[in-house]
Amino acid sequence: MHVAGKKHLNKLRGASTTQYCSVCKVYAGVHWEMHINGRKHIRKAAGDPSANVPAAPESIPGITYCALCNVVVIASHWSGHLNGSVHRKKTIYSRFKQNLDDAEKDKHGVTVSEELDFGVVELEDAAQGVSKTLYVQTDVPSSRISISEVKMLLVPRNSPSSFCVSDYNTGVPYGKRNPIIVTFRQSFAGHAIDRVQFTLKDHKLDQEFAIVRSLRAVSGSKEDYERFKPKTPYVSRPKTKRREEKDVVAGEFPQSTKAIPYIVALPKAPIPERLMAVLSQGSTQHIVQQLRNSFLPPSFTKETYGRQFKTLVWAEEFRMERDLEHYDIADAKLRAHSSFNINLDVPGLAEKRPSVLVGDRILVHRHGDPDGKWYEGGVHVVHKEEVGLKFGADFKRTWTVAQPYVVRFKLNRYPVRRQHQALDTAFAVDRLLFPVLDHVLPFNPGRAFRPFNPLIARNPPQLLAVTSILRQPPGSSPFVIFGPPGTGKTITAIETIRQILAFNPNARILATAPSNSAADLIALRLAPYMTANELFRLYAPSRYKNQTPDELEAYTYMTRGHYSTPPLERFSNFRVIVSTCVSASIPYGIGIQRGHFSHIFVDEAGQATEPEVMISIKTIADNATNVVLSGDPKQLGPIIRSGVARELGLEKSFMERLMERDVFMATSGVSPNRSSVKLTKNFRSNPAILRFPNERFYSNDLEACGDPGVINAYLGYSELPSKTFPIIFHAVTGKDDREATSPSYCNIDEVTQVKKWVEKLKGARRGYNSTDSDIGVITPYHLQCLKIRASLRAVADGIKVGSVEEFQGQERKVIILSTVRSSRDLVEYDLRHTLGFVANPRRFNVAITRAKALLIVIGDPNVLSLDPLWRSFMNYIHLNNGWMGPQPEWDTRIEVDESGGYDAIIREAALVDMNEFSRRMEQLTLATVHSQGYDGLIEESEANVDRPWRDVE
Repeated sequence: MHVAGKKHLNKLRGASTTQYCSVCKVYAGVHWEMHINGRKHIRKAAGDPSANVPAAPESIPGITYCALCNVVVIASHWSGHLNGSVHRKKTIYSRFKQNLDDAEKDKHGVTVSEELDFGVVELEDAAQGVSKTLYVQTDVPSSRISISEVKMLLVPRNSPSSFCVSDYNTGVPYGKRNPIIVTFRQSFAGHAIDRVQFTLKDHKLDQEFAIVRSLRAVSGSKEDYERFKPKTPYVSRPKTKRREEKDVVAGEFPQSTKAIPYIVALPKAPIPERLMAVLSQGSTQHIVQQLRNSFLPPSFTKETYGRQFKTLVWAEEFRMERDLEHYDIADAKLRAHSSFNINLDVPGLAEKRPSVLVGDRILVHRHGDPDGKWYEGGVHVVHKEEVGLKFGADFKRTWTVAQPYVVRFKLNRYPVRRQHQALDTAFAVDRLLFPVLDHVLPFNPGRAFRPFNPLIARNPPQLLAVTSILRQPPGSSPFVIFGPPGTGKTITAIETIRQILAFNPNARILATAPSNSAADLIALRLAPYMTANELFRLYAPSRYKNQTPDELEAYTYMTRGHYSTPPLERFSNFRVIVSTCVSASIPYGIGIQRGHFSHIFVDEAGQATEPEVMISIKTIADNATNVVLSGDPKQLGPIIRSGVARELGLEKSFMERLMERDVFMATSGVSPNRSSVKLTKNFRSNPAILRFPNERFYSNDLEACGDPGVINAYLGYSELPSKTFPIIFHAVTGKDDREATSPSYCNIDEVTQVKKWVEKLKGARRGYNSTDSDIGVITPYHLQCLKIRASLRAVADGIKVGSVEEFQGQERKVIILSTVRSSRDLVEYDLRHTLGFVANPRRFNVAITRAKALLIVIGDPNVLSLDPLWRSFMNYIHLNNGWMGPQPEWDTRIEVDESGGYDAIIREAALVDMNEFSRRMEQLTLATVHSQGYDGLIEESEANVDRPWRDVE
């Protein structure tokens, strides 16, 4: 059988568990549930429930169990396992831990007080120093014991320990406690951990021995620690798998789902069963290989384009549906409502965790009745932390207020169905999908024009972009406006649209963007120059009126209280229609003819997936339609939850893929036969804030051109370590925590520090004081967002606190970054899964380029420095005297190795040090953690907890 074969057993080598069935005498591996539910096993088990429990590793034939590594190894590979690096590290650590355990025991009749924990010490008191007492005594009447040495073991290389021992009596007389005064003194916030080693001498035996005790303290805010500590201890969320809902009673859906007069049917496009089976089993790499072998076309061409991306879209849908399981509610109470049948409280709804829109479907069934019917509720209202649902008549007859229900959130499939609809169309031309230099048509003769925006006239790259697009003949290859942060790419696109309309009275333009906020920005900038008969802001019917800017209300159309489209004849007469990429399917759906739009613009194109961009291009464009993309491929791409889809390219935007082609290699002062222009004048940031990302991401092409009164606003600020350098790295060695079953992280030390910085900024003397709207706080973890918002509620409730994704395209005079991660036992997790900022250059780039005048970064330098990009950035700040808190433990003058490996270097050094007891103690904090290694991958659903959900319509 396959599971007992050599090939399968080789794949099991090193697995943490191997499911062996002692009844059937086979290895079931990860398919244990499938095996015990099979007819053969059921027959052999003969009703014995113990037969459904896998055999203990020690009793599996042909397998040797290594208790040290907690793995099972095929007997023939046992020798190789013993000589492998993982087992070697485990062995060294095991010996070290045993020695440490021995050192922490009382011995030879001498006892020392238990570990000393100072708790949370207010920062002012910690700076002055606080003391506690350890006691040493002997219980042996005739002994002659003395203390020969007391020393700290974990003193950092570049700074003294935060603990010290005062004068003490060296004698340890019988029956009397010898007090040892230990003082904690620290001028900066954060955790301090050390070990004190007492070396004692037994004079009768003429023998020395050691007793070690741990020392702990936190300098910070007691009030904040009490207020923001985890409400309940973190426990790993049990891994459950949804059973398919077979018997579902239909619900009632709002009229908004029928507000658009579609005449083109939207395909159902369910995930094919064969693809579903592949996506359900195995590691990411295994699934990727299977898809490449069996589902994806051997070459990526215009003929195979649709098949390629349809598979990726299905893979992403599969992952999104699985991630929604995280929000299932096991025992919800459903309340009656006068307008809607039922109201349901949804924790986290305001944060879009989960994301629920009007028209979505939510399934419920009675708690404790797993085989009962599922009832479908149509979402009619979404308000803060609750939704209003309507169910069918069957549910109304059985519902009671006391009955708890199991609640499941179901994925809104309209966005993916619209992508499939576009990918299924026959329109696929090389000049749009795979352009080469031959597709770049000769420009039309030049025609003089005067920029509407006078700033454009003074910016040669912007002027060149507008001129080039105006001179493109119909049917040209796409044009890309590559706009790094703050260079005015949206302004350039707006100017281009206005000039096209002025040049060509027959022009019709569809302007799209990935999000409603970005689409609104386009419409708001066009509205002052266009009438309501020329400009139309196309919204999805699920959007509420109060979510629309007042200035755009005249440019919309509503029917029965829901956004819709006017009659086709009027719709066809608008000169510019603005929508999100997904809602751009509506013109096709209501019958607008292909080729109606002369131009399709996609702003912030780097944030949309390629299939989303193709919704407009493949449904509405024809051989004469010109496409213009604007954005920055160096900033955040689209949010992709599926590791499989990311690996296969869904995270790469259409714009980024085009920029990799020779024809789009843009430079400042681009030649006329090229199809892209790189904007280079940055109007946002102070030169010091711009310098590092300019060197790392933009080849030093950017010029700082911001208003000096804005970008230099904090130069000379009293809190700056260097009055001429408006960047601060505030080093905090904190502790990251989790609570309940959420894998998201918070760091109370950094919460406190963010609040203190906000208080300083708001209370600064005239000229440097800041308003709430001046400040933005960026942090990668949702739980940290919640804690920071709570801490600022009474201080500055108007400050926006959010993820990097929420700040892309935005700016503030002051940006505060809280990086959160401090526990070094999870550093390897960060590096491998690109959570937070570590090892994610795009998120890093966006985060540090939001600030106009002042950037404050709060984080643990010893964790962040394991990533080469972060190490380089911290070196830049330190060498420019922008550092606060404990100094770096590395030499910031040494050039950074861009290949990385700093985590491995630290682990290897710790292994060497553990072979010498005193040096092992010095490196214990890192060695204890990293010598254990990290086995297996974090569940993708857990890694996705802090990956934001996308705004969909």
